[in-house]
Amino acid sequence: MKRFWKVAEAVAADGGWGIALDGRMVSTPGRAPLVVASRALIEAIAAEWGAQDNRIDPATMPLTGLANAAIDLARPDPATFAAPIAAYAESDLLCYRDARDAALQAEQAAAWNPLLAWAEDRHGIEFTLAQGVIPVDQPPATVAALRGALLGYDPYRLAALTPIVTIGGSLVAALALAERAFDAAALWEKVNLDELYQERRWGVDSEAQKARARREADWNSAARFLALL
Repeated sequence: MKRFWKVAEAVAADGGWGIALDGRMVSTPGRAPLVVASRALIEAIAAEWGAQDNRIDPATMPLTGLANAAIDLARPDPATFAAPIAAYAESDLLCYRDARDAALQAEQAAAWNPLLAWAEDRHGIEFTLAQGVIPVDQPPATVAALRGALLGYDPYRLAALTPIVTIGGSLVAALALAERAFDAAALWEKVNLDELYQERRWGVDSEAQKARARREADWNSAARFLALL
């Protein structure tokens, strides 16, 4: 679609703040008003629209995409929308440790144990750790508590947490980010520890590095969305 407006601006709207393109309010792909409660967030979204060239490129509008997902997908049925990432409570990355490399095990413990300790203290739970990749069952109370914490979030936060969980492989890390217990940059390093360790040991793979950079950009966009809410 070609750009058809001159000015994109944040404006007050029913329920919060929306975007006007030359005075015409923006809707989601599902034709609902694109409205958020945070003025800071809508101003950032408006900046994405304002930065578009002659042709609109959705890839350069990640905040808009997350707002659309929140309104069109998460808001009608939050529990169903969140189900795929709630499932990570049963198989969180942080619970799986290398079975052979003692140096990597030590780095995993140093990076991941504080996150698990935070979750245990915050939610009154405990985790079962595994050596290797064979699945282990987490205590039912742990799974229930993590799912409950996730489902306590509004649709906008659920939309932002979805890429955080799927990119990082950790529901615990996502909850820690949402509650501002750890910052986004530190958590990014933690969830990429295994890959970064192998890179230090065996050298850089340019294609893997490019793929990680794309994931990091998506991670940072979702983290920014959360921070602006």
